[in-house]
Amino acid sequence: MAKRGISTARAAVAGATLLALAACGTQQAAGSSEPDPTLIEDGVLSVCTSLPYEPFEFERDGKLVGFDVDLVNEVAAELDLEAKFVNEKFESIESGEALNEDRCDVAAAALSINGDRARVVDFSSPYFNATQVLVTLKTSQATDLAALAGGRLAVQDGTTGAVYAADHAPANTQIIKFSTKEDVDSAVSGSTVDAGIYDNNIVAEAIKANPGFQVVAEFDTGEQYGMAVKKDGDVDLLRVINNVLADLNESGRYEEILKEWFPESTSTS
Repeated sequence: MAKRGISTARAAVAGATLLALAACGTQQAAGSSEPDPTLIEDGVLSVCTSLPYEPFEFERDGKLVGFDVDLVNEVAAELDLEAKFVNEKFESIESGEALNEDRCDVAAAALSINGDRARVVDFSSPYFNATQVLVTLKTSQATDLAALAGGRLAVQDGTTGAVYAADHAPANTQIIKFSTKEDVDSAVSGSTVDAGIYDNNIVAEAIKANPGFQVVAEFDTGEQYGMAVKKDGDVDLLRVINNVLADLNESGRYEEILKEWFPESTSTS
């Protein structure tokens, strides 16, 4: 299947969300003292991420780059700090372990906001909307989850896709969990599974690397990404993050960053 870009309506931050954010940021600035985040290392904003997850966070020519990387660097710049990235397993980020054990100040890892995670970390306002897609080989006849009854479905452990599969795949579908997206790629390409579930925003990279892949279905899960901090640990850092996100949207800088990493996308603001 041809490269599938993020849909215009869903691709980036919902305009209304960030416009509300901008208003919120203005009110906070007017009605409260200057934020004073508590950091685990003086002069440094420690950032947990999970590599590679292109185009959000990955290495290129020996340098860490990506959409999340650019956004969190803007937060660090606002605080006049250096951003130091810590590569963690995604499971340790989404479970709250990495943040609550003070291995980093903030997590930026294409992390979907949901109730379970919100019980163990504190989320920023959302900065990106995402959907899930079902990927098969082009030789497959499967067109939806129902076709996988009795089959094998690959997911990345700890992700929204894994939760969606558990909730919606036929009861007799065997759900195989892998640690990384690349492991899911290998399982699908090697036909050890019948299909895989991916975030729509990274599936183009999987298809580029595996021309035999195709997207056969898309699931609108209503998920949004947010940055995260230690649970009940740093309200001031959340304030800074939210203000930076609002300022980026208001100035047009958010759109510039979005276009760099998702050329086919456009915000709805």
